[in-house]
Amino acid sequence: QVQLVESGGGLVQPGGSLRLSCAASGTIFSIYTMGWYRQAPGKQRELVAAITSGGSTNYADSVKGQFTISRDNANNTVYLQMNSLKPEDAAVYYCNALIIRTFGAPRYSYWGQGTQVTVSS
Repeated sequence: QVQLVESGGGLVQPGGSLRLSCAASGTIFSIYTMGWYRQAPGKQRELVAAITSGGSTNYADSVKGQFTISRDNANNTVYLQMNSLKPEDAAVYYCNALIIRTFGAPRYSYWGQGTQVTVSS
């Protein structure tokens, strides 16, 4: 069993900052890519940022220079630092991880339950 547990969402004023965290737990051999997606009402889920176990990162154009993704491999945790938040950043943010549970097993994609980010004055 693998669980991804997110935290750090909430209500913030425009221009404010939030830091999201996502910790993976359970039977885990290794984690390849960890990332954050978001889904606003009436819109499709979209990739926000991703990071490999080696530290290579990928960002959506809309958040480049605004958000920073990082990870703690020792603790199977990924973070998303979100600065200068705008109303259009409001969404449910989901953590995702590609996890190998045992040696030689394939990678599977796991999702967290989502955390709400609201940007409003």
